[in-house]
Amino acid sequence: MGRKKRSTGLGDTIEKVTEATGIKKFIEIFVDGKDCGCDERQKLLNELFPYRFKARCLTEEEYKQWKEFRDIRSLKLNWNEVIFICKLYADVFSRQYWEPECGGCNVKSIIDMINKLDKVYETYSR
Repeated sequence: MGRKKRSTGLGDTIEKVTEATGIKKFIEIFVDGKDCGCDERQKLLNELFPYRFKARCLTEEEYKQWKEFRDIRSLKLNWNEVIFICKLYADVFSRQYWEPECGGCNVKSIIDMINKLDKVYETYSR
């Protein structure tokens, strides 16, 4: 058995679930060989809800800002730094913007964002 293709969006995931649970076979029997629109629905859902696994490149300004942040950062971040991290992460990774409700909330999420942004930054050789 070959490797399964990675889902590119919600449509692919639904397709895999319906195959694994047997729902797809049931639907095929129920529609008696007629086109149920599954392929079009899968494509539409992939377009509406894509999974983005890769980061985009940093702009020159973003690169400079992240370098400055790395040079001065400490274990204690101020609120402006937290906002900067959240905004840059959302932009670079095409994610919905999110920020913690307070400075001490969700520290693990902020550290994860910093680590991922560091990996993107470190791909540049300057």
